[in-house]
Amino acid sequence: MKSPSIASLIACAALVVAAGTVDARRLEGVRMHDAPNYTRVVFDTSEAVSYELFTLTEPDRVVVDFKNVTPHASFDTSGSTRGQTRVKALRTSARGSDYRVVLDLAAPAQPKGFTLEPVAPHGHRLVIDLHGASSNSTARPAPPPPPARETNRDVVIAIDAGHGGEDPGAIGPGRVYEKHVTLSIAKKLAAKLNQTPGYRAVLVRSGDYYIPLRQRVRIARDQRADLFVSVHADAFPKPHITGGSVYTLSERGASSENARWLAEKENRSDLIGGVGDVPLGDKDDMLAHVLLDLSMSANRSASIEAGQYVLAQLGSIGKLHKARVEQAGFAVLKSPDIPSILVETGFISNPEEARRLNTESHQNRIVDALLRGIRNYMETNAPPGTLLAGGRGAGDVRYTIARGDTLSGIASRHGTSASRIRAANGLRGDVIRVGQTIVIPAG
Repeated sequence: MKSPSIASLIACAALVVAAGTVDARRLEGVRMHDAPNYTRVVFDTSEAVSYELFTLTEPDRVVVDFKNVTPHASFDTSGSTRGQTRVKALRTSARGSDYRVVLDLAAPAQPKGFTLEPVAPHGHRLVIDLHGASSNSTARPAPPPPPARETNRDVVIAIDAGHGGEDPGAIGPGRVYEKHVTLSIAKKLAAKLNQTPGYRAVLVRSGDYYIPLRQRVRIARDQRADLFVSVHADAFPKPHITGGSVYTLSERGASSENARWLAEKENRSDLIGGVGDVPLGDKDDMLAHVLLDLSMSANRSASIEAGQYVLAQLGSIGKLHKARVEQAGFAVLKSPDIPSILVETGFISNPEEARRLNTESHQNRIVDALLRGIRNYMETNAPPGTLLAGGRGAGDVRYTIARGDTLSGIASRHGTSASRIRAANGLRGDVIRVGQTIVIPAG
């Protein structure tokens, strides 16, 4: 057999190297998330990539040139722009060893790009954020401006749907996504609060996009919220774990191993959601945040009290994972002047609980429980100048009945008598029902 020549061996080696280069960097997928003030375009890549990013006009478009990248056989752009308000179409073309992606825009936008290292459930990513006016500015309106602190104002409840966009949160059996469950519950709760006299709800996240943890706190503070409620439905390595929980911020350590594990997992959301190395504010803003953290001790007791009211109502609709309010270092709860709680509505890692969390009926039960807990806390601790504070006798409170409550027990906890409660509410006997709201007279 004739031996191969050196020239042919070199040629073969060159082909192998070339093939390896092509195979090493692949464009594997693309998806978009439309937020109120920007659109995020995410490209999944087989490894870190080099790229050039620039804009063109007439018509407006953004061009991404990937260097030494080829599309994977499964790379599919069809449907990637469906439902988007800023990106009308996505086009691609090979350019030698490079690959070009063109985003046709509905209006001018300023792109910002950054790459992300792998973090479960994602691999390498190139993120392009398109900042600019939406072509349909009424489709996803920003939250209304904060109310002036006049008298007889509504109390403001900031509702934070956990995760979103690139951060799916926990994924349960049957592909139940935490980010969808939390947004559905948050929207239902906001709607019911807005139907309740004396309350105004602000949704921190109103769609499927990611908001950095510190920015969620800032949104609540900008809206001058009186209470911050972050809604979650997390997972645990042991699938048999079930039940709802309520958490507040811990000054030192977590109150249990589960609380510590959960806080560490939640605080990784910025890595998954794709904050990258894009700054969230200047150094003065960062310094202010640190200084404000030092003033939080007085706010912790109010957060714990709010958590207790909400936990009691969660216990009225089903099993609790923990019978007390837990504490851990959740970054999203670090508001210095707003009582803040994180509610775990259940464990999406449990097959049966995941199924329930994905149903309208169970979500409605959770919403009703959260509503009762929030009302019980706010109407007991009505901020001065609010309709709730002005609509009752001095020292009177409103209380929503939870499962297991008795009239005598309620009276004992509030330092009054059952007969006075009956008189204040026109009750003929001691029969009360779960969900009923009563006035508890002072003294």
